[in-house]
Amino acid sequence: ICARFESDQIMKRVIAAMSGGIDSSVAAYLLKRQGAHVTGVFMRNWDERDETGVCRASQDFMDVQRVCERLAIPCLQVDFVKEYWNDVFSTFLDQYKSGHTPNPDVLCNLMIKFTAFYNHVMTSLKATAIATGHYAQLHRNSTGVVKLLQCGHI
Repeated sequence: ICARFESDQIMKRVIAAMSGGIDSSVAAYLLKRQGAHVTGVFMRNWDERDETGVCRASQDFMDVQRVCERLAIPCLQVDFVKEYWNDVFSTFLDQYKSGHTPNPDVLCNLMIKFTAFYNHVMTSLKATAIATGHYAQLHRNSTGVVKLLQCGHI
């Protein structure tokens, strides 16, 4: 779920992108256990209520808050509703109207997680590393730079 870090510098401020689910919670736990200074950050990408009047994002954030409290780590929420609507959902609708079958998760990963979220936590929160609950293929080059690799089957 998360990489073992070798550099004390990287461990200074690790931002764990937390969804409220098991994988991201375990990633935050494992990093804290390794000695990282972890902050849990929840991305709010949608603000509509479902047909029963419940906003699922609010419930997910409460789950993240409980996990962060249990791990004794700071917990933050960042709002990407506007970015999600403009960069993901509008594109999804346009593609669907054109007869395609788009996958909004792919655009969300590209535009929100790996662009908006990354830029926010690296600049505003001064992160030295980012962790998620996603399984990833990583490569560390000879200078210690870690790159996220594309899956082999794509």
